[in-house]
Amino acid sequence: MMVNDWNLTTPASMLTQLLILIIPLCYNPTQGSTNPTSEENEQPKKYYEDNLSLTKPFQQEYAWDISGSAMITDRYIRLTPDQKSQQGSIWSKSVMRQPYWEVVVAFRVHGKGKTLYGDGFALWYTQERLTYGPVFGSKNGFKGLGMFFDTYSNHQGDHNHAHPFVSAMVSNGSLLYDHDSDGTHTQLDGCHMSFRNTEGEAAVKVRYFKDKITVHTLMEVGAVQTGDEDWKLCFESDGVILPLNYYFGLSAVTGDLSDNHDIHAFKVFSIPYEVGQFKPDMAMLRAIPRAQKFDAPRKHVDGKSSMLSNTFRSPLKTFLISVVVIIGAVFLIAVAYLFYKDREEKKMKRFY
Repeated sequence: MMVNDWNLTTPASMLTQLLILIIPLCYNPTQGSTNPTSEENEQPKKYYEDNLSLTKPFQQEYAWDISGSAMITDRYIRLTPDQKSQQGSIWSKSVMRQPYWEVVVAFRVHGKGKTLYGDGFALWYTQERLTYGPVFGSKNGFKGLGMFFDTYSNHQGDHNHAHPFVSAMVSNGSLLYDHDSDGTHTQLDGCHMSFRNTEGEAAVKVRYFKDKITVHTLMEVGAVQTGDEDWKLCFESDGVILPLNYYFGLSAVTGDLSDNHDIHAFKVFSIPYEVGQFKPDMAMLRAIPRAQKFDAPRKHVDGKSSMLSNTFRSPLKTFLISVVVIIGAVFLIAVAYLFYKDREEKKMKRFY
């Protein structure tokens, strides 16, 4: 036997050679939670979707439909101006043809209001487009995903949370958003984000990958181009099913309170995933948007705090209630005067 061949003449040599054979077989580089290649830390490949995106100087308007008060400038897309009773939206003409995707929205919400302002805007991924309604300028009972950037608190009872508030909701068309509870009964999850009247732009990143919605927020617009380490996790929600071929949209609304709702960038990335990896018997189930986790819807009840806040929120309502109170007071005074006069007349009759 040659010197450089396997030397099995001693027990020590035999043990050494055995370990050399076993260690490579036992080592698996994909195991361990700290390995960057594990599925938990997987960073999927993304492809920029130009026909679904909007970037300065906003020359992609041909691929979008604009409605209501929305207007496009070379610096931003203004969904609503800081005026009462405005409603505006912008919707993609093309659909998302990949099962998974990521959206990055840079925006700014600002206005003259110091203590009262509203109402907010929404990001949509839905089956229908250009649908007007009460949910931040779009319809209630939508099919798909709604991301809400709510600046006015309508909460009641134990659903008090800081505003502005970012939340998400998935509906199959039967689940309704309740403004008076700020959608807390049907939301996937949410977080506070102080994006109103900031000096620069704020941003949010929404990733839908492997049936999970992950939302990150960013308060410094300059960091949008830097890296993932600058984003702050808002929430994650598993078990979310969103079908293919839905439209993206943005909408906003103002009522008696108002704000400028400006979009500075809307970037969409597709995340390809082999269709064959979905089980054939699940294809029909994946055609219906749904989520495993959300707060169960409850019966809407007008609370005293809600009625009071809505009263003072609307100058018209305040005026009407003041008129009713004045008329009521005058009526009571008149009744009291007539009663007093009748009583005095009866006293006078006793002397005759």
